Amino acid sequence: MKNTRREFLKLAAVSAIGVGAGRLGFLGDAPAHAGPLPGVANFEEGLKAKHWGMAIFTAKMTPELIEKCRTACHTEHNVPDIPGNKNIKWFWGASFEESFPTEHGHYLSEEVEHREFPLLCNQCETPMCVKVCPTQATFQRPDGIVMMDFHRCIGCRYCMAGCPFGARSFNFQDPRPFIKHFNPHFPTRMRGVVEKCNFCAERLAIGKMPMCVEAAGGALVFGDLADENSDVRKVLREHFAIRRKPDAGTSPSVYYIL
Repeated sequence: MKNTRREFLKLAAVSAIGVGAGRLGFLGDAPAHAGPLPGVANFEEGLKAKHWGMAIFTAKMTPELIEKCRTACHTEHNVPDIPGNKNIKWFWGASFEESFPTEHGHYLSEEVEHREFPLLCNQCETPMCVKVCPTQATFQRPDGIVMMDFHRCIGCRYCMAGCPFGARSFNFQDPRPFIKHFNPHFPTRMRGVVEKCNFCAERLAIGKMPMCVEAAGGALVFGDLADENSDVRKVLREHFAIRRKPDAGTSPSVYYIL
């Protein structure tokens, strides 16, 4: 009995060390502590903000541009293309009714009503997914980005139940065979793990903007919501914007300009 207990404690200690290591680099919350990726700039040159956020010019986001952003995002992050209802999504498009179910616009213009809206993780100020995660696999960085530590995820899916935006996907099967264009600079996942958009934290760490922002060509504005002189704050001052499901109380950091 003593030997069994001793072996269990040894195994627990080794597992704890492994989980801690999994939080280093762009997998976790301390990219500055990891070594630089091959062929990229030093992490000291990364982009920083007090509170990252995004504004979306929805009129500019045509279905073709949404698909371009989706492809860029999914290719960058090794998101699998699994056919059927078990597909994984970090960036996708949806109708007004699906995107804003609490906005009861009974007399919307047909153009807005039938417009396709780009959806992604809202990087909430008060993220419910972080509160309900039992292993801290989902956690929030000081700059507001809600991250996933894939090594800590046990697949309980509490975060999916807590997220009011449907921004999380679960790998019901091994996703690796469904990756079309493998990116060696971002980790792949395994069966039983939840994943989602991370505002391209790994790109911010090396001084680059998110992939969707680059692909959108000005239709997505990204920046520091805490800086009144940032591009995103300037855009929000000049245009009327709404957020998804404000009644959920999570304070999304993604704004939609109608």
